[in-house]
Amino acid sequence: MTITGFTKSREAGLIFAALLLAAVACTAPSQSQSSKESVPTQSRKAINESAPAGDSTRVLTGEAAKGDWTTDAPGVRRRLTVKDLAAPYATESAHNPPRIVPRPEGAMPRVPAGFKVEMLATNLTRPRVVRAAPNGDLFVAESEANRIRLLRDADGDGKPEVNQTFAENLRQPFGIAFYPAGDSPRYVYVANTDSIVRFPYQSGDAKARGAAEMIVSNISGGGRLTGGGHWTRDITFSKDGQRMYVSVGSKSNVGDDPVEERRARIFLYSPDGKNERVYAYGIRNPVGIAVHPDTGDLWTSVNERDGLGDHLVPDYVTRVQEGGFYGWPWYYLGSSQDPRHQGKRPELKDKVIVPDVLLQSHSASLAMTFYDGPQFPSDYRHDAFAAQHGSWNRTRRTGYKVVRIPVENGRATGEYEDFMTGFVTPDGNVWGRPVGVAVARDGALIVTDDASNTIWRVSYVGERKG
Repeated sequence: MTITGFTKSREAGLIFAALLLAAVACTAPSQSQSSKESVPTQSRKAINESAPAGDSTRVLTGEAAKGDWTTDAPGVRRRLTVKDLAAPYATESAHNPPRIVPRPEGAMPRVPAGFKVEMLATNLTRPRVVRAAPNGDLFVAESEANRIRLLRDADGDGKPEVNQTFAENLRQPFGIAFYPAGDSPRYVYVANTDSIVRFPYQSGDAKARGAAEMIVSNISGGGRLTGGGHWTRDITFSKDGQRMYVSVGSKSNVGDDPVEERRARIFLYSPDGKNERVYAYGIRNPVGIAVHPDTGDLWTSVNERDGLGDHLVPDYVTRVQEGGFYGWPWYYLGSSQDPRHQGKRPELKDKVIVPDVLLQSHSASLAMTFYDGPQFPSDYRHDAFAAQHGSWNRTRRTGYKVVRIPVENGRATGEYEDFMTGFVTPDGNVWGRPVGVAVARDGALIVTDDASNTIWRVSYVGERKG
């Protein structure tokens, strides 16, 4: 089952974006809507069809960049800055969770011209993080089932010959990492909600060859909030293999009581789980972490706080500065103080780091990866991809897509681009929610979707540009 993007002119992309923006302006609601959002009749045809690529040289800024799902299309670029921030409570805090519906007949995600999306596997159990082993096997966290699944497509025909459980009886597993780096890792590390364990591994193992070994036993576990929860823990290693990073989200939306003392931060360990220290803090929910393949810098994909209105606070993707403070819960995106903590911690105000890339508020940015494969055009190399699970605290939906984050010389440019969209139906219901992203051995981009319980494979089939 495939769909391929179609080549469109720059003018067509501009017209398409303009029509969608105009449609939203004409139909924006004055108060919170029900979970079933409608699209103007004149826009439905455009949304149902394969989306034309947006004009990649035009960047939406200011109010236009905030948008919602009706303005999404492959190639649409946005740039948000601190000066674009709304005032707290400029709108009411919405409760607009997605209404999940079965994937409509024939519906597929949309990708830019020259790319093709295929269904690699379906009927999984809420697939979350996905990681590619050096030999090409895909390891998928089925967190609610407390297991790691392995998929193997040895002949590359898009139909895995092996689809089985690698490890089970875990505790809400999420992050997965192979150690050490290279073609012959000896361990598969798994980040449970309350611990880090590892399994002995040899390349080609389809099932864990031994019992789980406890590496870190005192991770703060659990914590479910409206719209998901901060129970996820991610894990990755530094380029030199000497450092193990573990991310832990907050337990509350914006609390500062003692329960948060070991949360909302990224920890640093040696690979044996010893020598713990805090790498960075004040990061509300650093769901995804990844190391840049060239610079070795640690990056994170973050869910920011809720309850301040439709356009506060933007989620973000950023390079993480060692020892850095990112504001939560007292401040956000620099010196802006959360009104629920008025007057608290003034000594921290000038220490808050502004993240590199601000995303549409409440998008629920989850896992991330850097593109280091051999398949996509050269201008994608070492750009980041991040999965946007989708909003619940916003009057008009946002998220429900995968975005590309351009990176130049190891630094984000500050903008981001819709890469994979189309998971929302014309009447505003939701059939797909991206969670995990990974680069396959052949260079395809792998995306997990825990609403349709599917794993998608995106490949490049267009003209080579380098």
